[in-house]
Parts: sequence; C-alpha cells; structure tokens
Amino acid sequence: MTANAKIAPIAVSAVTSGAGSSGFDTRRDATAQEAENAARYRLVIEEGPQKGSFIYKTLDRLTGEIVRQLPREDLVRMMETQRYAAGAVIDTSV
Repeated sequence: MTANAKIAPIAVSAVTSGAGSSGFDTRRDATAQEAENAARYRLVIEEGPQKGSFIYKTLDRLTGEIVRQLPREDLVRMMETQRYAAGAVIDTSV
C-alpha cells in the first residue's frame, strides 16, 4: 500500500438473493401462508339431534360462513326424523 492512498466510499446498489435460488424463501413463504390459512378457520363441535351424535363444522373466521360440515346437512335432517335408524339410509326392499 502506498502512504498517500485515499479511501473514498462508493455507491452500492441493494443486492437481493433470488427467491428461487435456494428454495428456502419459497418454503418459508409456503409455511407462513399455510399457518395464516390455518388460523383463519375454526372448528366448532355441536351436539347432534340424536343422543351421542355430533356435528363438526369448519367456520371461516373472517366471513362467518360454514366451509365444511360433517355429517352433511341432508343427513342431519334425516337424523331428525322418527324413521331414521342406522342402516336405514338406503331402502333396498323395492
């Protein structure tokens, strides 16, 4: 090195790594999105129309809509009738 060398700052533009270069950022983004989606939904368990039966509903916290229900509404309506019994969903006596 020489004794009279001058050190001056130089302009550097921001350097970003490519999102697909290692795949790490993509996995982190996917995991974050999955966690956000999981936090959006809520499981509600209600007692069904018959003793010992339950209705499982997945609700969207933002809209309040039922995303999925098990058993389905049609089956719950059938369970409320007097004629319903296990195995009586299909009439094979025709």
